[in-house]
Amino acid sequence: MTRSVPLAEGLFTWPSDDPALIGGKASDGSIVFPYREHRLVGGRREKLEPVELPRRGTLWTFTTQRFCPPIPPYAGDAEAFEPFAVGYVELPGALRVEARLTEPDPEKLRIGQPMELRIVPFGKNKEGAQTMMFAFAPVDEEEDSRGEQ
Repeated sequence: MTRSVPLAEGLFTWPSDDPALIGGKASDGSIVFPYREHRLVGGRREKLEPVELPRRGTLWTFTTQRFCPPIPPYAGDAEAFEPFAVGYVELPGALRVEARLTEPDPEKLRIGQPMELRIVPFGKNKEGAQTMMFAFAPVDEEEDSRGEQ
């Protein structure tokens, strides 16, 4: 069995049945993603508190990546490249996060659509382990209207 590892440490909680992105919260209430230990707040360097960001949000905007990004820095499998959607998902009370979307068909996406965090396979690292990254998936709107999570 292939070992799975996060694409980068500290981006999200995983493995988990309910993974969450990890952001940093400043004393003024502002949040950054990805998490970092410090940032300037009001002109002073401040230690940030790690916080789990909401798992659900709404699609703020999106586009489709139809060609393989330059290598390097693209860390995916260039031979197996398939077009994918990328967008900004607005997480309530937090911020907008740029992320891959699990649905590549732009006809099945719309601005304002409910989205939920997923951890998905990305590629293989130098050691042959399966790398995992975060993405957002459309929420079944019928399920969402019933309030199920």
